[in-house]
Amino acid sequence: MTNNVINNLINNDNYKAGFVGLIGQPNAGKSTLLNVLVNEKVSIVTPKPQTTRRRVLGIHSFTKGQVVLVDAPGIVASAKGLNSFLEAEAKEVVKESDVLCAVLNLDQHDKEDLDLVLKWVTSSKRPWFAVLTKVDLVKYFHRKEMIKAQIKQEFPEVRIFEFSETWGSDLEEFRSLFFEESLRLLPKMPGPLYDVELFTPHHTRELVAEMIREKCFETLSHELPYQLAIRIRSFKEDEKITRIEADIVVGKDNHKTMVIGSQASKIKEIGTLARESIEGLLDQKVFLKLTVVVRENWMENHLIMKELGYVSDTK
Repeated sequence: MTNNVINNLINNDNYKAGFVGLIGQPNAGKSTLLNVLVNEKVSIVTPKPQTTRRRVLGIHSFTKGQVVLVDAPGIVASAKGLNSFLEAEAKEVVKESDVLCAVLNLDQHDKEDLDLVLKWVTSSKRPWFAVLTKVDLVKYFHRKEMIKAQIKQEFPEVRIFEFSETWGSDLEEFRSLFFEESLRLLPKMPGPLYDVELFTPHHTRELVAEMIREKCFETLSHELPYQLAIRIRSFKEDEKITRIEADIVVGKDNHKTMVIGSQASKIKEIGTLARESIEGLLDQKVFLKLTVVVRENWMENHLIMKELGYVSDTK
């Protein structure tokens, strides 16, 4: 974008910008929604719930405004450990957003969980709208109509959109409607909040760490992926290759054995899949070295959690 265009944006009295927080239950499809809206891989996506740990930002800029999307961790309630951090992150997203989007997934079996999402967004006193996700699941069509009827009855002024990542070319119409509503609700601003060339403010190291964690979720079974964290130890770039060294931090000795696998089969699989994703991000060859490190019960240890970036400064 040229300097003249940027100057025109900043001098536009009708320019709008702000944060739109995506609030929903674990596995509601918030990360998929963010990636589709930004049209880039910003947030990791896996079939397992509660994949997102930190808030993830995606940016969409155009001539009349800038929408900063914030993917919040799924709603959880806990007084200690990692889940306490996740709850604090979600609450901070609600508190700091200008507009909220209630992400309501049709395959959520407990109606009280969806009601809790609505309670979070309505009690915030922020302007909000709703997106119903996974609407391609035909067997839950009755839930879609029930949710829409409930919102229209209680909040007749609130707009409701439907979303499915399977729509293909129809996604562009959804994106237009989503951003149109976001801009309608966002405040006027003198200019963009972030460089208009960016699709995310996150550093490359953060994105790489999340990509490695994503491949751990895809490769490892049961609860093990929830018990690990990623720490980038070294990140060196040159013209031909990027060399990355990272730790996969686990909380028990037997977890280390499981991550490594028989004859190092699991760690090799994770490394290969992660390297391919990182090369797509960087558009360059990557050398990736992964080491499994045991930090006993790290999810309950405040100091270790802080070292790994999982301690919020606010409560």
